[in-house]
Amino acid sequence: MPAAVLEKFEAKTFPVIQSGLDGISKGLLENHYKLYQGYVNNANTLVEKIHQILDAGQAGTPEYAELKRRFGFEFDGIILHEYYFDNLKTNGGALSPSSKLYKKLEEQFGSYEKWEQDFRKTSAMRGVGWAILYQDPHSGRLYDFWISDHEYGHPAGYQPILVMDVWEHAYIEDYSPTGRPQYIDAFFKNINWEVAESRLK
Repeated sequence: MPAAVLEKFEAKTFPVIQSGLDGISKGLLENHYKLYQGYVNNANTLVEKIHQILDAGQAGTPEYAELKRRFGFEFDGIILHEYYFDNLKTNGGALSPSSKLYKKLEEQFGSYEKWEQDFRKTSAMRGVGWAILYQDPHSGRLYDFWISDHEYGHPAGYQPILVMDVWEHAYIEDYSPTGRPQYIDAFFKNINWEVAESRLK
């Protein structure tokens, strides 16, 4: 029986890591990027171990099950960080009222300001996780979700539009452990709205 073909993940590069952001330092971003690289490395290790078990005909063992469960955490750690770093840029500015995304948020939440309030309050919830603006691919509707860890709470099949990391490592180096409100303000100053809008279906 031939050995399974391994598909390795590779860490992407992101311009914001080198430039720094308004209110989010280059040093913090560099350390955050190292954590992202750790998810890439761990996912590759898990893929290798899972394939070894498959090649040995031992799928279904407790070890296999635990590796598969852990893979969801590491894999989503990669993907969510890629969404996050991609939807940031230096001097992001405000979302244009003439943009498709602004109009969609206005239509569904009553106003852009109401959506922003909802997203900010979602990201300020106690605990660690992610605040994500999702689009239902069937109805086109937009929803703000809280995602705990990396792999729990995602609405099945929905498209991430705007992703915000609210684990403490995303802000604690620049702010105190209670400094999430200042980090949220900084995040909104650096959103790459063009990227976020490009994710709309």
